[in-house]
Amino acid sequence: MKFIEQTKPSVYLLKLYVKPNSNRQEIEPYDFNSEYLTINLRSKPIQNKANRELISLIKKKLRNQLTMIEISSGVKRPYKIITIVLENAVPKQEVLELLMQ
Repeated sequence: MKFIEQTKPSVYLLKLYVKPNSNRQEIEPYDFNSEYLTINLRSKPIQNKANRELISLIKKKLRNQLTMIEISSGVKRPYKIITIVLENAVPKQEVLELLMQ
């Protein structure tokens, strides 16, 4: 799980590969050795639509746990790093389970 890194007890960095203009909005099943978590989005990468869809998808998945989310790197690229701040310290495995639901 190289695509998720816990920097502080409630702060995570997610390395994502975003595929805009897909048929379905989904987070693809992950491989433990993968560098990036792949996310398919329906929006086109025009006028920041895909980034807004990505943020709303992650907000929906993490529901009540989320305090802050921001794209730290890769705003205009398919490879992105997202910073997620949660209300409480949550184990990495639990964050992954919430994202994959």
